[in-house]
Amino acid sequence: MTMAQPVPALAADEPTPYSYAEGATTVDGSTSTTQAVRLTPGRTYRSAIGPGEKLYYRLDLDAVANAYVSGTAVPATGTSVASSDGLRVSIEDVDAHRCSYGNARFGPTRSAHPVTAWASREIGTDEYMCQAAGAYYLVVERLGPSTSSGASSGLSSGGSSGASGASGTSAGGSSGAGGRGAGQEWGLELGYAWEPAVKKGGSTVAPETWNSASPEPLRGDPERQLGGSGFASASPLTQGIWQDETGIKAGETRYYKVPVDWGQQLHATAELGSTTGGEGYVGNALVMSLYNPARGLVDDALVNYGGEQRSAALDPLPPVAYDNRYSLDDEVSGMRFAGWYYLAVHLGSAVAERFGEKPIGLTLRIRVSGRAESGPGYLGPAEPRGAFEVTDQDREAAETGAGTGTGDTLEGEGEAGSSGGEDSAGGSDGSTISGGRRLAMTAVAAGGIGTGSLLVLTLVLWTLVARRRAAAERPAAPSGGGRASRRGRHGSSRGR
Repeated sequence: MTMAQPVPALAADEPTPYSYAEGATTVDGSTSTTQAVRLTPGRTYRSAIGPGEKLYYRLDLDAVANAYVSGTAVPATGTSVASSDGLRVSIEDVDAHRCSYGNARFGPTRSAHPVTAWASREIGTDEYMCQAAGAYYLVVERLGPSTSSGASSGLSSGGSSGASGASGTSAGGSSGAGGRGAGQEWGLELGYAWEPAVKKGGSTVAPETWNSASPEPLRGDPERQLGGSGFASASPLTQGIWQDETGIKAGETRYYKVPVDWGQQLHATAELGSTTGGEGYVGNALVMSLYNPARGLVDDALVNYGGEQRSAALDPLPPVAYDNRYSLDDEVSGMRFAGWYYLAVHLGSAVAERFGEKPIGLTLRIRVSGRAESGPGYLGPAEPRGAFEVTDQDREAAETGAGTGTGDTLEGEGEAGSSGGEDSAGGSDGSTISGGRRLAMTAVAAGGIGTGSLLVLTLVLWTLVARRRAAAERPAAPSGGGRASRRGRHGSSRGR
């Protein structure tokens, strides 16, 4: 039975810690390919990485599917970082040929927060390398001198932010805040997805033209939604104006997700509210980053803050299309899948020095334009199932602001190196069942009651579970935009 790790108690003024995928399998990265543990596609893993470390994990790939891996570095709260510190993720074959790589750095905010890099092995992109079936290696490197990853004011990026337990054990929950005397490891969350092959005969050229005009501004009163604290807990949103229920604290990162289908365009703006407390000016105070369904960075936007309201908007993005992957522009290439797109909004820790520890109002303006189109004609299911499509369940989850949707997150349970199978949390239709929903279903199945009572009890339990997920502690009401650098093939080194 999988047990969630207890969430450490937090002081009232501490930012919300990162939430790892529930039931994520904990694995140790190896310093040699020889002992590298095998990862299973469709699952999420939890690990840890120390200063200057280079870790290996094995991937067994076929010669048909595209493989995508992501690594999210999670420094503990209060960790001191430099703008050049970060994470590099790459895939290599058995002859050390690099298939692709990606860097993620803390960037101009110089604030410790989760940063995510991705890499891929794509069929057909290279005539000679990384096309054969066989063993490949996910390589995760920590960037930056070890002296910059220590803690400030006695705090450190301790092991509490990321477990490095024995391979095959199960973990979950939230990363803890760094404490005095903690180690220098960063927590690490690994995602691994497979994209099936498509029917032959399609285009191999990225679209050259698309509507890049700014859309009409949204109007009306905002709806309230509490942002999540990780990819797995990201709050579902649809088109509209959304106000975070508690605002955002300095040093905190809020996660949201939006279903975007084939042929649709996503527009997003984050507005940081004004405050009368404090004075001064903070450069690169807030960053909003957009990640695709494989957790690949698409674009980000930075904004300064001086106590007055400011907004950060993503660049105009192309409609989601399979052929976008052939573009050399990361913003275009990243919009290659239908599915859940993630918005991570981080408020730099330096804001607290000027404007205090209280949360500041945060409003998101989301527009999804265009009519949904048919997909590229995949020849099989993705791993995790439903990862690269938008279902009615996804749309309902976004409309109601509750529920998980289908294929919205990588699965957590299962042993490292296993093939999934019966222990998977996915249903026969490919939907991902959260831990709370599994409990509800188990409770119903265990009761020897009549059909009518069973139906009523099932509805009640599902309703309670949905409400429990949507509910959260609601602290006091909130007290109350620059652009990041670009480019490189999958291997952009954008700071956030």
